[in-house]
Amino acid sequence: MSGSDLPWLVVIDPQRIFADPSSPWCAHDFGAVVGPIGRLSERFGDRVLVTRWLPGSEHPGAWADYFDRWSFADRPDDDPCFDLVDAARGWSRRPGLDLTTFGKWGPRLAGITGPTPHLVLVGVATDCCVISTALAAADAGA
Repeated sequence: MSGSDLPWLVVIDPQRIFADPSSPWCAHDFGAVVGPIGRLSERFGDRVLVTRWLPGSEHPGAWADYFDRWSFADRPDDDPCFDLVDAARGWSRRPGLDLTTFGKWGPRLAGITGPTPHLVLVGVATDCCVISTALAAADAGA
């Protein structure tokens, strides 16, 4: 593989809100993926990106209903529940990518990885944030 063909590891939303057993969004097996993701991040070197989901301050359209349903998550973006878990802080040498969308594929991620990269996606909310990232990236040619 040439340097431009090397894959990128995108670690999607390894945040306290998904790791904390008291959170309604707790992924109960979160702890089981921390070690494997850490080992993967070592293998990908400087081609690792870590994302965070943030609620943002505006909730247009269906997001208003979403935050009515999940009001506990309607907090300021700097609330500690949105912090990365401690282990994730060392996974990437790059600044994190914070977005108010479930899917992380878009201009900001493509600007880092290139428009049609080889991506390896990992995370704990496979049925939401990971798959929405994968589908949008695939549709764009990644």
